[in-house]
Order: sequence, then structure tokens, then C-alpha cells
Amino acid sequence: MTRRTSDHSQPITVAISGSGGSGALTAGSILLAAAQRCDRYGLMMRAAGPQVRGGESVAILRIGPTPVTNIGDRVDLLAALDWRNIERFVDELPLDSDSLILFDPDSGPIPDLIAASGAEQRGVRFANQAKAQPEGRANMVAVGVAGSAIGLSLTALSEAAGEILANKPVETVRATQACISAGYPKPALAAETAPTRPARRRWRLSGNAAAGLGALRAGVDFVAAYPITPASEMLEWLAPQLERIGGNLVQAEDELAAVSMLVGASFGGVPALTATSGPGLSLMTEGIGLAVASETPIVVVDVARGGPSTGLPTKSEQADLDQALYGLHGEAPHLVLAPLDVGDCAFTTEWASRLAERLQTAAIVLSDQALGQTRAVIDPPAAAPPVPGRKRIDQDRAEQAPSTAGTAGTAGTAGTAGTAGTAEESPAKTAFARYRQSADGISPMSIPGEAGLTYTADGLAHDERGTPSSNAAHHRAQLAKLADKLSGHDYGDAWARRDRGDDYTHRNGSRPISLVTWGSSWGAVQEAAMRLREQGVAVQTIALRLLAPLQHEAMRRALADSEVLVVEINASGQLFRYLHAERVLPSAARSFARPGPLPLRPAEILNSVRELFGPPELERTEAAAISGAGSSRRLGGQA
Repeated sequence: MTRRTSDHSQPITVAISGSGGSGALTAGSILLAAAQRCDRYGLMMRAAGPQVRGGESVAILRIGPTPVTNIGDRVDLLAALDWRNIERFVDELPLDSDSLILFDPDSGPIPDLIAASGAEQRGVRFANQAKAQPEGRANMVAVGVAGSAIGLSLTALSEAAGEILANKPVETVRATQACISAGYPKPALAAETAPTRPARRRWRLSGNAAAGLGALRAGVDFVAAYPITPASEMLEWLAPQLERIGGNLVQAEDELAAVSMLVGASFGGVPALTATSGPGLSLMTEGIGLAVASETPIVVVDVARGGPSTGLPTKSEQADLDQALYGLHGEAPHLVLAPLDVGDCAFTTEWASRLAERLQTAAIVLSDQALGQTRAVIDPPAAAPPVPGRKRIDQDRAEQAPSTAGTAGTAGTAGTAGTAGTAEESPAKTAFARYRQSADGISPMSIPGEAGLTYTADGLAHDERGTPSSNAAHHRAQLAKLADKLSGHDYGDAWARRDRGDDYTHRNGSRPISLVTWGSSWGAVQEAAMRLREQGVAVQTIALRLLAPLQHEAMRRALADSEVLVVEINASGQLFRYLHAERVLPSAARSFARPGPLPLRPAEILNSVRELFGPPELERTEAAAISGAGSSRRLGGQA
């Protein structure tokens, strides 16, 4: 037993690897479910190749007594079911001399790439022990061995196996539990076992499922999408949930059709959403522009992957920011948001959906594979802040007088969303000025069929009634309207997650440090900041949830009188360049930006802070064992 695996007061990182069909991911799922039963937090990332068929894979878990935000710097325990194609994952399995490798000696010697880490090695005949059980599986023996090593109780492991395999025959479940028991009682390996306690109110779900939950919380009732990795699981989760509440999910023939269906559904008064990834977002941009121009609310969740083109379908990268911000042609102001962790996928998707409905625009939610396909044990996700719903004609009678441009009359009064209104004048005498400017920049909408409230919803430039027009004054007025309603909205404090710790003061004559980040990078940044504070460095984290419209003044105030490092996982420093272009960063701000697909690790950020700012109290973090960590671009001044 190593020091790190025996200390259950600290997070422990466990990896289970195996070739196609070995069940490494199932084993990881059981360990995570057992951790929940043992009153632990945790998360599980999965590493797999790009092939459509099943193949070699690795489940990487981090389990701890407090909320877990990232996968950590190193693997503490590796359980290798076999060594086939392990070289494909060596960069994702950083090991060192404090790590423990459990391997089946019958599968051959440890490859040199793994042995070079200096990790402790212990042979366990997983397959041989499994053969002693009817329908025995080596991966379940590994669950017993690994579970005991990290202090999970046998009861919790057995119950978790019953849950994960609930759809299997009873005989299979019993054989699985017998294999777990066979692997568990190893006095040489077993750590002190944490007692099984009644589960606290914690949830276990993926980021994709959490995003789906957020959509339902916001009232999304229609989803249209074309399947794409790694977003498809969100659609799979939503399909039965929507059916249960009377909503609809349509698998479209392609992404162009999907986004067009959203616009149509929303025009009809139904909150609508789609989920896709980078290639699909590219195809949807014209339809998103139509939603912006016609002021029709839609939500597009981009579960980003590495690119360009087909790129890295099963790996993560934060490289779609430029496309989300600038990918629409013409002047098309819209919302761009990014969740920060698995639970925040629910919060941010709910908030984005509510904002889109209120502001009558398109919202792009930038998740990624590292968030979407990660499963985590978390506290229940927080609800998004309240936002008034879609503005209807009866909510704005005082401002929405009938247009006199060509037709006289009085606009009717509509009911609530989804019900027909009652017009005070006949449609022939009424001219509904759908796009007339209002005090808050938001014009009330009607639903097709409401008497006297007919209008043209078009992608062409138009006047306040929606009539196509190339008049310069009409064009300028509508562009200003699109921008003003977004910039004038009060987003409150939810625009970012800020943390200054308990003591954000100057130390040793140096200025405090601000770590600015977004999306899935937040977890590693948060842990790096915690370690910096332990070493006496004054540091704050600012994780942007609302990327557009950017909250300029709030950002400038937050960054005042501090050294700034912008952290992200893409090659070109897209957030850094965006913030510089928007003039919210000090001229000496620096960038830590490296491409994916490897997850960001806290040690990378610690060493970057030391090299760039050199606070004397900061110790060097040994990150040499972090295989394939890559390099970063550090830019001073304007990008």
C-alpha cells in the first residue's frame, strides 16, 4: 500500500485499463457508485479511441471526502486488466514512484513505458480468480481489489454492482458480486475500510445529463438534433424525460434541419433546444443567425471536442470559443455561456434557456467532452437565478401601441404562452409592430393564430412590423435593438464564479494573482489556487460563465491591481485574445494556453505561475512525471 492510496482524507486517483470487451468502464462505474454509498465525492472520466466499435478504454476516477473538481496530477492506483494497446493511453496515465500498479501477470510483463515511472508493482491474477466463479469476469475481481485498496466497503461495492447491472439476469449479478468478494479480502492490500453510511442527498450523473436537467428546469419542451459524439448522450437522456412530461424529441436528418426545427417550434411558442458538437455547430450557424435576426429564442448546446474537421471525437478541447463568438455572418449579437463543472451544466443550461426566452435570441452553451461525458458524485445542482419569461403582448400593452405605418388599429390582448389571445380589433384593422423598440429593448411576441397579432418573422432586414426592408434607417434601428437588449439586461452575479479565499492581500511586496479561466478548466484552476494559498500566495479565481455579452466593468473591477493569468485548453489562447480585444485585461496579462486532448492538471498551472510571476513563497511543483503535459503559450501585452 502506498502513502497516497492509504490516506483516505485526501483525494485518490484510480485508473482501470483494458482492451475492448474487458469491461474497464463498467468497473469504473461500479467504483464511483460505491464511493457515493461510502459518503465520498468523486468523478469518472473515460478515455477511449476514435473508433465507432468498442475498443480499448480506460476509466479514470478521482474519489475524495470533499467535492472533487478535477482528475488530479497523477494516478495513485492503476489496475491493468491487460496490456493490449496500453501505449495509446500512456499520456493519460501519469504515474510516479508513489503510485501502485495492480496487473495480471498472465497478461505479460509490464510495458517499459509503464515500468519507467518507478511505480510499485503487484501482480494479481484477475482472470484466474474470475474463472473460479460461474460467469466470472476479471474486471469484477479488479473492482474488489481496487475498492478495498482505496477504502470502499464490500457492501457498498456489491450494492453498486447490483445497481449498475440491474438490467442483467440475476445470475449475472450474483456472479459479479461473487467476483468482487473474491478480489476484496486481500490483507496485504486492504486499507482500513470506510463504513457504509446512509447516502446523503448527493447525485451521481454526467455533465450531459445535468445539461438536460437544466433544460427541463427551464421549461424546454422541444428538442431536435442529429446524433454526434460526444453530445448524443444528452439526447439519449432527454428522450424519455421529454416523453414523460409530454414534450418531443426529433432526430433530424442533419444539423441544418435540426436548427430549423428549433426556430419553427420557438416561433410557435415552444421553448426549444438542440445538442451538438463542433462540426454540427458549423452547420447550424446560418440557422442560428435566422433566430437572432427574427428574435426567436433557441438554445444550442455545443459539447465540444478536439478539431478541426472530424478531429478528436472522443477527446476534449476548448477550441470552439472563436466559432461560438464570431461564427455568425453579419452583426448577430447573441448569448454565449459555458458551464464550469458537471453540476454547473445544469445551472448554466437552465440559465441560458431562460435568458434566451427572455431576450428573444440564440444562446450557445459551450460544454465539452471533459464535462459532458464525465460522471460525478456531487451535491444537488443549484437552480439558475430567476429570469422573467418570454414577453407577451399583454405584458407590454403600455409600450406596444399599434403601428400606424400603413394600417390603423389597436393591438389585441393575448393570453399566456400557449393560449390564444383576444383581439380588440379585427386582424384587418390591426398592425402588430412585433419589432418596435421598447424601454428594455425587448418587444412582446405573439403566437401564430392569435387574432390581430400576425407578423412576418424573417431573416431579411425588416421594419418594426417584420416587413422586409433595405431602408438604412430600418437596418440601423434593428441592429441597435438586437445589441441593446443584450447589453442592457442585468445578469447579476452569475456571470462568473469568483473565489478569493479567506485572505486576498498583498504579500512580500508582490501583487495578488488573478487566475482567469472558463469551462472545464475551472476544476484544475480551482485546485491550483487552493495550493497557492497554502503556500502563502494571495490569489483569486474568476471563472467566466457568461462569455457574451462580456461584463466589461465587472471584469475590470475584479482584476484591478493584480497580476493576471488566463488559463485555457486550446492552442491559440482564444479567451485571452478575446478579453484583450474587449479591453478588460491589463496590458501585462499573461496566457497559459495549450491544446488538448489531455486534461488540465493543477501542477501545470502552479509551475506557470511560478515561472511567470515568481512569488518567492511559491515552491516548485514536480510535474516532470506528468506525461505529455504539452507546452503553453505565455503572451505578455497585446495578443
